Amino acid sequence: MPASDTPCDGEILFLSHRMPWPPNRGDKIRSHHILKYLARLAPVHAATFAEDAEDRAQEKYLSAIAATHCLVARNKPLLLAGMEAVLKGQPVSIAAFRHNAIESYIRPLLTAGRIGAIVVFSGQMAQYVPDDFAGTVIMDFVDVDSAKFESYAATSHGPMRWVLAREGRHLSAYEAAMARRADVSLFVSEAEAALFRKRSGLGEDKVRSLANGIDTVFYDPAHVFPNPALADRPGPALVFTGQMDYPPNIDAVIFFSRQVMPRILETHKDAVFAVVGRNPSDRVTALDGKNATMVMGSVDDVRGWIQAADIVVAPLRIARGVQNKVLEAMAMARPVMASPEAAEGIIAQPDVHLQVADGAAAQAQTICAMLDDSQSACIMGIAAREHVVATMGWDAALAPLKDMLAAKTRAQAEAAC
Repeated sequence: MPASDTPCDGEILFLSHRMPWPPNRGDKIRSHHILKYLARLAPVHAATFAEDAEDRAQEKYLSAIAATHCLVARNKPLLLAGMEAVLKGQPVSIAAFRHNAIESYIRPLLTAGRIGAIVVFSGQMAQYVPDDFAGTVIMDFVDVDSAKFESYAATSHGPMRWVLAREGRHLSAYEAAMARRADVSLFVSEAEAALFRKRSGLGEDKVRSLANGIDTVFYDPAHVFPNPALADRPGPALVFTGQMDYPPNIDAVIFFSRQVMPRILETHKDAVFAVVGRNPSDRVTALDGKNATMVMGSVDDVRGWIQAADIVVAPLRIARGVQNKVLEAMAMARPVMASPEAAEGIIAQPDVHLQVADGAAAQAQTICAMLDDSQSACIMGIAAREHVVATMGWDAALAPLKDMLAAKTRAQAEAAC
């Protein structure tokens, strides 16, 4: 690669708390595309964790895209991480991602002077950035995780409330310290960035938004057949997609199944609610067969289920940043009903590109109106795809990274002159 094409002085170290392949959940989709983008700018060295056999089986992906890599199994018991965190006065989520093998991989790379920039994906990995590293540090927090734990605590009871509140406090202090260390900290939406500026006291020069993109070629309804298990049913299909062991998704589908679906079924008796996503928790599995809810679990291709939906629903009550499930449905030209929390990070116009409704009664009323006027719902889906294609491609979304990587090198060169 010609030196003029390299945005930073040296190679790039990319740290990610989860293996960025396959891109089958929100954080992995973002890290996957960031890693691919960085690899086009300079040689990249990647350090990340594998959570299961599926992650480990994808190591060939890292070998193909990274100059070198380190993939470590994340198997530290949560109890041990909790004990370490209490003894050290740090967040549990930081202790859970501490591993000597990552440290041993990074140290010689930095000592050799090969690394000009470190890009950190998710706050858990910021602990591996040395205080004396002189190159560029870009910290992609994605969401304000400490605020998420505070939300969890507010709706929890007993000892768990204390545990979650402690995590929120310690993580908030840790996030602010890491952001002061970094050259720039990124968040997936301007709303998240503004929240973090308020919490940390840092300004727009240090805290910026970097929106998610969407692969509009992969999520193209012209190339996808509706899944027959849903499409061949007689009534309207409402679909929720997501990682189903993730607490906000669990809360959303339980709320929708128990409180929204009974209202919809009063007038649309043959409607079904399909929950599509990996690793459904016991609480989610228990919804199957109740209030016309179908818990599908992991599927080979989520696009067919989205394509078969009359409406894609995103009724999240706890949400941070941008919901990829909403972008994917919009790219597939499906009508979307989202809660205000799920719609907050989406740059789109309510009533034109999607519908937004708050609370069980309003969501049921909105969905029934969309089902009763299917032509308008179809027009909304088409408008949503046109909007996504025009404004939300990954290359356009990540383009600011190149200037961020070059900023310190450029400033040092100007100072030398």
